[in-house]
Amino acid sequence: MENKKDIRSLTFDRLGAELEKMGEKPFRAKQIFKWLHDKQITEISEMTDISNALRERLDEEYSLKTLKTVAKFVSKVDNTIKYLFDIGDGLIIESVLMRYSYGNAVCISSQAGCRMGCTFCASAIGGLERSLSAGEMAEQIYRIQRDTGERVSSVVIMGSGEPLDNFENVLDFLDIIHSPLGNNLSHRHITLSTCGLVDKIYELAEKDLQITLAISLHAPNDEIRQRTMPVAKKYDIDSVIKAAADYAQSTKRRVTFEYALIKGVNDSAENASELASRLKGKLCHVNLIPVNDVKEHNYIKSSEKNIQSFASVLRARGIETTVRRRLGSDINAACGQLRRSYMKDKALGKKGAATVKI
Repeated sequence: MENKKDIRSLTFDRLGAELEKMGEKPFRAKQIFKWLHDKQITEISEMTDISNALRERLDEEYSLKTLKTVAKFVSKVDNTIKYLFDIGDGLIIESVLMRYSYGNAVCISSQAGCRMGCTFCASAIGGLERSLSAGEMAEQIYRIQRDTGERVSSVVIMGSGEPLDNFENVLDFLDIIHSPLGNNLSHRHITLSTCGLVDKIYELAEKDLQITLAISLHAPNDEIRQRTMPVAKKYDIDSVIKAAADYAQSTKRRVTFEYALIKGVNDSAENASELASRLKGKLCHVNLIPVNDVKEHNYIKSSEKNIQSFASVLRARGIETTVRRRLGSDINAACGQLRRSYMKDKALGKKGAATVKI
């Protein structure tokens, strides 16, 4: 059967509805969902407490998508692991495992490529190839857990792609990964990063999911933001900050503003002061990110002096501020970098190593 539904992408309620149409008892949904999202099987045939007849029917009507690891890079600096996964049709996505004192975090992709076009992001170069299903998002976590034998305790939807541009599939993923029958991951341990699709931020707030919202702001005003982020031509900075404030008020969850510091573009003391004025009194904190060099746009990261000076201005104005620690810097662990390098090598006919420790 062509274009079969991915059974791993079905929420528990939808799985139950599909099985009911097949004439199955309600308890079957619980059994099958646990196989998919607790035991995280890779073949329908592994459901050993399901009859052969039902397994055959499921196999006929549904697919069970798994990801193929095409490259794995382990940092010798901090043991961060970057994975490149093949999702079919020659498309590659990336995921990153980051180890912290409080547990393992995984940064997952929500799309192959991205249509947003932010000039400092390697993921946007080449545009959007396709959105990922809920099952493909979950499978990134499951694949990493199977590979390491370690549980993931938090998830950041901040790899390639704009999550709110894949809204319905992301909502299904959040439902699936949160289920106590599956991975049972608290929404409070999930961060969703968006470049600021204002209408979707309001839609997300209405769901009251208790996830952390991170907004890629990257500029203190519309002039700079429009130069670096095409989405800013549709949503001005005031509307983005207001949507964030409304999200925080509605969910009682502090919003993170991501700010990539680009030398000579948005990293002056004046930029910091203007940003502080816009954010004064908001339930938020600012995460400063030393930008990763993007050769295509001649961007280089700010000096350490400028980074610390920028942070000092914000803190002096009462804005809680952190500087992101760069993980996996020796393996190009930032969004889109490794995937783009791999795709270039593939186009040139070079063979990548399955596992590389550098």
